[in-house]
Amino acid sequence: MVDVTADRLTAEQRALLALWTVPGLGPRTLAQLRAFSRGGLARLAEAPVRDWVSEAPLPPPVRRRLAEVASLEPLAAHALERCARAGMGVAFQGERAYPARLAEAPDAPPLLFFMGHVGPPRRRVAMVGSRHPDQGFLPFARTFARQVAEGGVGVVSGAAAGVDRACHWGAMDAGGETWAFLGSALDALDPAQAKLWPHVLTRGGVFFSELPPGVRASTTTFPRRNRLIAGASDAILVLRAGVGSGSLYTAQAGRASGRPVLALPGDVMNEGAAGCNALIRDGHARACLGVEEVWRTVGVDPQRAVPPGEGSWEDLSGEARGTYEVLKRVPRSFDEVLADSRLSPAALTSALVELELSGFIVQHPGRLFERV
Repeated sequence: MVDVTADRLTAEQRALLALWTVPGLGPRTLAQLRAFSRGGLARLAEAPVRDWVSEAPLPPPVRRRLAEVASLEPLAAHALERCARAGMGVAFQGERAYPARLAEAPDAPPLLFFMGHVGPPRRRVAMVGSRHPDQGFLPFARTFARQVAEGGVGVVSGAAAGVDRACHWGAMDAGGETWAFLGSALDALDPAQAKLWPHVLTRGGVFFSELPPGVRASTTTFPRRNRLIAGASDAILVLRAGVGSGSLYTAQAGRASGRPVLALPGDVMNEGAAGCNALIRDGHARACLGVEEVWRTVGVDPQRAVPPGEGSWEDLSGEARGTYEVLKRVPRSFDEVLADSRLSPAALTSALVELELSGFIVQHPGRLFERV
C-alpha cells in the first residue's frame, strides 16, 4: 500500500488531487488548467480560488463548484483523510503503482486510487463478459482464466457479477495476479464487490478506481471504467457478450487504444454470444479458440515464463531496473540495448541475466531481448 500522508505528496500532486475531486473536472480540463496557470497546478493552490476561478478555462458547472471553496488545500486534505480511513493508496502517473500501459492512453486519468500491492511488470489481458451469461458458462470462464494465469499472464477485469468475477476467481485459483477496475470509488463498493475484495487483496491482487472517495457507481461511470480495463491491458478478450453487453465498450476502447481484441465465438442460436460473434464477423476481433491464442497475442511463452510471484521488482539491482526501462515490447539486440544504456558491456550482460532469471524479460535466439 502506498503512503498517502501529506509528507509524501508534492505541492503539484496535492493540487492535482484537490482538483480531481471536483465533479466534472477531467483530464482535458486539467490540461487546460495547467496551460492557464503557466507553471503548474501548484500555483493555483497558492492563491485563493476567487482570484482565478472566473478567468480559468472551466465548464460552468465546475466553475460554480470551485467557487464554493476558499482554496484547494482543504479539498486535498479531505481526500487524503478519506483515503487513509479506507486504506486506499493514490498512484500518480509515472509512479510504479500506476499501470504503465494505461498511462499511454490519451484520456488516461492523472491519478488512480487503489487497494492492494501492485506487483512487478508483466503482460496482462483484459477478460470481460456478460453479467448474466448462459447457464453453465461461468465455470468455463473461471477455468479459462485460470489457464491464462498459469502462463504468467495477469488477468484484468471489472469485478462485476458474472463473467468478470469468474475471471478474477480463475486467476486466483492459479495463484496469479488479477486487477479489478471499478465503476465506483473504492469506499463505495456494492455488497458483491465487498465480498470479493478481501480475497483479491489477500492473494496479491489490486482494486483500482479513478473516482475519488465517496463516489457511487452510475450508468455513466461504467463505460468510463471500461476504458481503464482496456488501457491497462496488452490485449482484450471478450468471452461472452450479447448485442447490448457493456463488455463491448471494453472491446471498443481496446481498439481505440490499438490493443489486439479477441472474442470467444459462440453458437449462432445463442443470443448471449451474439456480441462476440458480431465482433468477429465485422473484423473488430479475432476468434479465440484456445488459451494458446491469448498467450501468443500478449507475447508470452509459458515454457520460458517464471511462475507468478517468483520475480520481485524490489529485489532487482539498479542496473537491472534501468536496463528494463531501455527494453521494449519488441525484441532488441544486445547492441541496440547497449547504445541506449549507460552500462558497460559486462555490466549490461549481468543486468540482462538478472532480468531473465527474475522473469522480467525473455531472450530469443540471436541474442535478442524482449520485455515480458
